[in-house]
Amino acid sequence: MLKSQSDFSLDYATTVELRAALAAGKISAIEATDHFIARIEALDRPINAVVVRDFDRARDSARKADAALARGDRRPLLGIPMVIKESFDIAGLPTTWGIPAFKDWLPKEDALCVTRLKAAGAVILGKTNVPLLLGEWQSYNEIYGTTNNPWDFSRTPGGSSGGSAAALAAGFSPLSFGSDIGGSLRTPAHYCGVYAHKPTLNLIPPRGHRIPNTVQRESDLAVVGPMARSAADLDLALAVTAGPDEEGNGIAYRLALPAPRHARLQDFRVLVIDDHPSLPTAYTVRAAFAQLAERLAKAGVKVAHASPLLPDLSTSAKLYMRLLLAALAERWPAETYAEAEGTARALSPDDHSLSAERSRGAVSSHREWAAADMARIKLRQQWSALFREWDLVLCPSMPTPAFPHDHSTPMSTRVIDIDGKQFPYFDQLVWPEIATTPGLPATAAPIALSDASLPIGVQIVGPYLEDRTTIAFAALIEREFGGFVAPPGY
Repeated sequence: MLKSQSDFSLDYATTVELRAALAAGKISAIEATDHFIARIEALDRPINAVVVRDFDRARDSARKADAALARGDRRPLLGIPMVIKESFDIAGLPTTWGIPAFKDWLPKEDALCVTRLKAAGAVILGKTNVPLLLGEWQSYNEIYGTTNNPWDFSRTPGGSSGGSAAALAAGFSPLSFGSDIGGSLRTPAHYCGVYAHKPTLNLIPPRGHRIPNTVQRESDLAVVGPMARSAADLDLALAVTAGPDEEGNGIAYRLALPAPRHARLQDFRVLVIDDHPSLPTAYTVRAAFAQLAERLAKAGVKVAHASPLLPDLSTSAKLYMRLLLAALAERWPAETYAEAEGTARALSPDDHSLSAERSRGAVSSHREWAAADMARIKLRQQWSALFREWDLVLCPSMPTPAFPHDHSTPMSTRVIDIDGKQFPYFDQLVWPEIATTPGLPATAAPIALSDASLPIGVQIVGPYLEDRTTIAFAALIEREFGGFVAPPGY
């Protein structure tokens, strides 16, 4: 199990710790900002995480934050330096989604969550790297190049929020913001040993997170959410950014998230699942989950490894692929989606693999989508019934720790090695989809290191709109067993 760092260090200070230091006058916002800028300039070259830098405006914001602090202003993120995923609009900075044609595209307005973060006092240092169209678990593109994992430069930091996870792990800022449709928050957190929260669907409005020159709409699967080095920081960022869009139903509705179900670790009832019917889980990940389950049981948590209430995971995965390809059909340009469908058809037709569902393509009519949506509603009802008996489901974010870079084309030829056996690359979606298909909240937290000293994380899935329960549990196991540790050399 990981152990928390005992000594306060600005390099790896959490947002909560830095906020207290700023309020107490132990450090100024400009000092903190200059510190992280210097760290990025000195250490980011081999990682390539912060690919769009906005240091001059960051320093201006920090000076304004210091003036506000001196006046007694105590906004929740006042003076906190942070980075943002490249796919979010920030006025004056390029938004490309890794698409070369948009290399010089500059939005005129900030994304709504960026606006809310700035209103809370955050200092934006810049933007972090992504894969083309946010389309996989590696972060590379023709514009910005490849981002490497701080734990091992030969491996992916994850995607599509891989630049953000790498920046957090390397100590380039205490907080970031990313997005997730197929594990894009949870997978990088797992690979880099940091925290992330996939909110309940549409809890945080996505306005300003879209492919350039496309129409914004409420998401069918994708979410936007915070990444950090502690669970408490996730809770803080969620409180700042969650709530209805003021240009939509926010004119009539307000948010009132329920409190966590329990305040003590021993009061939780958790279902631990580390085996999936559609894809094996690596031994090192299963070993970490066995250790976690044992520690939880010793701490008084009610732990089980099976329940008749658990939805059929294979059926859920196949439903996810139908909905995902339908969502991508409206999200991606026609020619790119056609290529994705071609990739799907080229994958193995093994009836037991998720690739079999990819090979069938997306729903092709509204009637077919409505049938898939009805199946999703039934799935949500199943999860609701489960969460009347259990508080949380703990499962892997991905079947292995971070894998070596693989930029081979076409993507349909890629595989993932699990304990010496090869499986279709996109079958790894079976773990992220568990929370994505029914729109449930899921918090990713580090729990161990593999035999190869690579981070392993847990995905904490909770009831609909009970985001504070999953984050609170992450905070409790962080306090009890430890959390983030820095990669060697950082």
